[in-house]
Amino acid sequence: MLKDKKILLGITGSIAAYKSILLVRIFIKAGAEVKVIMTPAAKDFVSPLTLATLSKNHVHVELFQEDSWANHVMLARWADVMLIAPLSCNTMAKMANGFCDNLLLATYLSATCPVVVAPAMDEDMWHHPATEYNLNKLKAVGATTIPVEKGELASGLTGEGRMAEPETISEFIDYTFFSTKDLAGKKALVTAGPTYEAIDPVRFIGNHSSGKMGLAICEELAGRGAEVYLVIGPTNVKIKRKDIKVHSVRSAAEMYEACIAKFEVCDIAVMSAAVADYSPVIVSKEKIKKQGASLTLELTRTKDILYTLGQMKRKGQVLVGFALESHHEKEYAREKLSVKNADMIVLNSLNDEGAGFGYDTNKITIFEKDAIEIPYQRKIKKLVAADIVDRIVKMLYE
Repeated sequence: MLKDKKILLGITGSIAAYKSILLVRIFIKAGAEVKVIMTPAAKDFVSPLTLATLSKNHVHVELFQEDSWANHVMLARWADVMLIAPLSCNTMAKMANGFCDNLLLATYLSATCPVVVAPAMDEDMWHHPATEYNLNKLKAVGATTIPVEKGELASGLTGEGRMAEPETISEFIDYTFFSTKDLAGKKALVTAGPTYEAIDPVRFIGNHSSGKMGLAICEELAGRGAEVYLVIGPTNVKIKRKDIKVHSVRSAAEMYEACIAKFEVCDIAVMSAAVADYSPVIVSKEKIKKQGASLTLELTRTKDILYTLGQMKRKGQVLVGFALESHHEKEYAREKLSVKNADMIVLNSLNDEGAGFGYDTNKITIFEKDAIEIPYQRKIKKLVAADIVDRIVKMLYE
């Protein structure tokens, strides 16, 4: 999908600039046209000659060079997307405050295309309030940020601040800006977040689900043209797309009823919510006061949403479930695929670093019928959602 796309790559002074060489190769191999702008400091980390050779285009560094002038306006208007990777802390601050003291900044301020940034810095710099402030200012004026990764840093420490890997950046650009509308005319139901099962007016039984994975799936489905219905439990995630129809619920029973009402008209259902398996038999109308050394709660099974939809499923519908496991992960995922009559189970393991509740990343294995098992590397959730939706599209049209 990157074929014939025009990508303007900005490189700043960061040790992560070496990754830009790989990034240019990936873009060129995918059929994109690439032009490169470097800050003067970036030349200390990577050679303009190398980038010019790989991109097959002149590399721009100076706004003025001898008797020529680099037309930053035309460079900005040429691009389908402008990517700054790596984005150093210094250049981030300049962009956030409208500085224009080099060619890269002048081009950024002239850009009419989408702008994407991939920050790279040491962990203490990344977590500094000034960096957060500047990054939020960039987001407020429309820049899209590719999250940093956790790993070994130039300082020798290990932590957050690594620039995303070139493959991750390439996939992000592809899926965010150039994905096809292969789900146009389809309707999708997605569940996300936790459920809260009331004990009394104050207390509840819940879990740590943030809803981020479900929301990423919604955005991917909508981005590919599907009409999306989201049934979401209590979370703090912000739903930015106005075309996603949102139904907020609190309990497992409320989520069950909302899904049953909508499933029949949908082509796709992705049950990514962390639904409570049990709920209190008796919910006190008043706050339970502290009495004695212990409190016994009688719990009863909630209605199984995925199982019920599996029994209702008609030919042509694709039903996806999630499994978050801590042991015997694959066995439980395969069993769930069969028992629930699902078409796909997405397995998360609590034993995988950076996966599961609350993270911006996830690591999954997809299980499908006919003993199909597809493992994936850890990625940001937006790209995980793209992998899941790719398999859904394959099921719909194969």
